Amino acid sequence: MTLIWATRGRTWGFRFLRDGGFEEPLRVYDVAFSEIDDGPEVWARVSGTAELPEVVALRFPDPLGRQDRAGRVIPHHFVVLPPLADEVCSIEDGRRLVWPLVAAHFEGIWDLSEPLPPTD
Repeated sequence: MTLIWATRGRTWGFRFLRDGGFEEPLRVYDVAFSEIDDGPEVWARVSGTAELPEVVALRFPDPLGRQDRAGRVIPHHFVVLPPLADEVCSIEDGRRLVWPLVAAHFEGIWDLSEPLPPTD
């Protein structure tokens, strides 16, 4: 897969739902988002390292406005990996190119008591 995806559901907390094929997606996520502000919408191209190629850190609120049981709009956090990262040049590109890759999956799990384990 070409992305790491982390979000929360109606009743379950922040989880990785796609791991991008990494054994430790949190490490990659931390690198990608370490210099990023906490705003609800974020797009940033993150320079590559010896371990990781150039990626895009992307965050936006749930496009359908879904909320958790506390009434907070659910955010979606992505680390977009190549080659898809080359095409995601804005938040709007992320919504247009990345969201369709996960929308049906999220629709099926967001209201469950526990999500399924992450996939790559």
